Formats: sequence, C-alpha cells, structure tokens
Amino acid sequence: MSLFRKIFGPKSDDSKERSNIDERSKYMPEIELPIDERFTINFKANGGKFLYCENQNEVEENLQKILLENDWNEKKVMILDERLAERFKAFDFESTKKTSEAQFFFTTCEYLIGNDGSLLISSNQIAEKKLRDLPASFVIFATTSQFVETISEGLHGIKDKNRERIPSNITTIKHFKAADDGDFLSYGSSTKDLYLLLLEDL
Repeated sequence: MSLFRKIFGPKSDDSKERSNIDERSKYMPEIELPIDERFTINFKANGGKFLYCENQNEVEENLQKILLENDWNEKKVMILDERLAERFKAFDFESTKKTSEAQFFFTTCEYLIGNDGSLLISSNQIAEKKLRDLPASFVIFATTSQFVETISEGLHGIKDKNRERIPSNITTIKHFKAADDGDFLSYGSSTKDLYLLLLEDL
C-alpha cells in the first residue's frame, strides 16, 4: 500500500482489494526473521534442545526436569565456572574435574550465534580443554542478551569485554547430533547432546 493511500484512504473498492493482496513478488528480498527466532530455528536444526525461561525459578525448574529425564540427580557433574556453581548451589551438585567421572558438563557460553545456531565458548567456560575431552552431554545456561548475528560479531564482543586479557581456546559448538556421513563439513567435529537453558534478561 502506498504512503498516500495510507494517509488519504483508498479511492475505490478496487483499490481496497488490491491493498489486501499480501503476495510478495519473487524478486522482493526475503523478510528477515528476528535474531532470536533465527537462532532457535538453526539451533533446533542442529539437534539442540531449547528451553526458554522467563525467570530464575523457571531456569531451576527446567534444570530439575533435565536431571530427572536423564537420571542425573545423584550423578557427578563437571562445572569449571565457579560463578555458575555459586548461582546453582541449591542443587548441591557433586562436581568433578574428570571427564570420565562426569555424566554431563554444566557451563555458560560467550554468545549465541543467530545465523547458524551455534554457541561461542572460550577458556572462560572450558579452560584449555578440547571439546572432545569433555562429557558427551552439555547443559548450557545463557541469557537473551547474548544473541549476536555472526561469529565475527561474537569475537568482537569477547575482545571488547576482555580488554585486559582476551580468553584463549575460543571455539564454537554447532553439532548436537550425529552428522550425516556424507557431510564433509562436519567431519571431525565433536558432537554433543546439548540442552540450552535460555533466561530472558532484556
């Protein structure tokens, strides 16, 4: 609908009908989804399990459901982030630094990448460990303020937040289920069974 028609209203029934046609030309650019929707679609396509939470209580309720679903209540967990351990101290996790003893890895991330549904992490979360050296199951706690469009934007964000000392071991987690054998881009990647607890903080 033209700007003038919006201001002055349609002149006839014919123009009204034309204004109601919602079909877009095939030559028009695609309507871009909001970053959170794109991330969610891509994250689920990668095989991730997504749990949106409006507050900390919902985060804790969903975490408890994850523990019950996987029978992890009495099991050891690997937590390398002390601030995360403090935030969830009510769960009284039995923590271990040994991958062989841990049933899952509980951590945060640096950023959530909208355009491919991956998660950007660094030594702040995984120290100097390689993804293949961590447990097969991940539970990641993140917030909606951590969305960025691209990996490049996330890398700039890490640099800006850590001007004194930029973290090392920066990598992405993207494959959350077994990749197709024919997908050479996924060859050698470390596939993880991954839950994302996403807290609304905006």
